[in-house]
Amino acid sequence: MEMIGEKRVQNVVVMRHGDRIDHFEMMWAANAARPWDPPLTDGGKIRAWTAGKRLRALGFPIHRVLVSPFLRCLQTTAEAVSALCAVVDDEARLLTMETSQDVVIDPSRVKVSIEYGLCEMLNTRAIGEEFAPKDGTWFPGVSKLEALLPAGTIDHSMEHIYQEMPCWEESVLDARNRYASIIRALADKYPHENLLLVTHGEGVGVSVSSFQKDAEVFEVEYCAFSHLQRHISFEPSQAFVAENFQLLTKSGQTGISFLLHLKMIDGF
Repeated sequence: MEMIGEKRVQNVVVMRHGDRIDHFEMMWAANAARPWDPPLTDGGKIRAWTAGKRLRALGFPIHRVLVSPFLRCLQTTAEAVSALCAVVDDEARLLTMETSQDVVIDPSRVKVSIEYGLCEMLNTRAIGEEFAPKDGTWFPGVSKLEALLPAGTIDHSMEHIYQEMPCWEESVLDARNRYASIIRALADKYPHENLLLVTHGEGVGVSVSSFQKDAEVFEVEYCAFSHLQRHISFEPSQAFVAENFQLLTKSGQTGISFLLHLKMIDGF
């Protein structure tokens, strides 16, 4: 966390998962035991590893990672965290590593937790009704999900903001409001830390449209990410006053494309 006078600067990065297998193998879902929860492709894992190296070079440390419980997000997080925590003698050597295989990590560098509020939109726009779990059980226990993440990085003391999954068939508007709310809530929960939130395309889009006035997002690539930043003033009581988030990401810079609709001024 960078100090500026009596203020601190908090950075929040919101990233989409990597390439999901059902978008490349059209018959995958028809034969899958959990068709609503596709894994990454091999290329998706490499993309996530590469994104993690890019995040490492942003100029500030990531202290905490919060992740959607969907498999593609957990696998993306595992790769990105491996890059963030990689122990190398020379950063240039890390750049030459094409995959995370055999990388040595220092798990104390970040804390990782699953947050249900970052999950995919739970509606038929995002998940085919025929693929949603009939019994309403989306995932196994959280300990099995955590086992997919790098050993030693899990923060077991973290209290979830969403204690369970949102209800099935939430509206698109409700999902977008959820994403905007969870981004703010997680930032407020950890005001002393820089955060990486690993979520879904709609969540990344909302991280732009909710914090950049008149922005309309029309594309979010795999592993695209936004960078939000705000100044926070702390009082001796540890209460704090936070300014509004500013979006530092430009359209096309990190895989997110958006338009800014400027209002016309009378007479011009």
